[in-house]
Amino acid sequence: MNMVQELSNAQKKDAARIPKFNIGDTVRVHFRIVEGEKERVQIYEGVVIGRKGGESPNGTFTVRRVAFNEGVERVFPLHSPRVEKVEVTREGQVRRAKLYYLRERSGKAARVKAKQRSVKA
Repeated sequence: MNMVQELSNAQKKDAARIPKFNIGDTVRVHFRIVEGEKERVQIYEGVVIGRKGGESPNGTFTVRRVAFNEGVERVFPLHSPRVEKVEVTREGQVRRAKLYYLRERSGKAARVKAKQRSVKA
């Protein structure tokens, strides 16, 4: 194994720290930001519109949100030490692997349908 793969595998988080989330889910990403000598945690909430790399050390996911009537997308590395945790707030039901079509939509047209929960007796 080459040196880059060894370093990236050493940085990889264990499976318990990464929740299972899919495309279309609404997530809250707790991201650590360094400002000068201070650190703080910023929460970024939005819809996951794409994933790349799967569970590999190079895996990333893209989160889209609308702030002040302007669409903002941010790409987060899945195994970054700066990503403290990812909370799934709502599961979405979609039939696409990438939700890039949400970029052209606004308001109610940009909503993702919620996944139906089955209730067992």
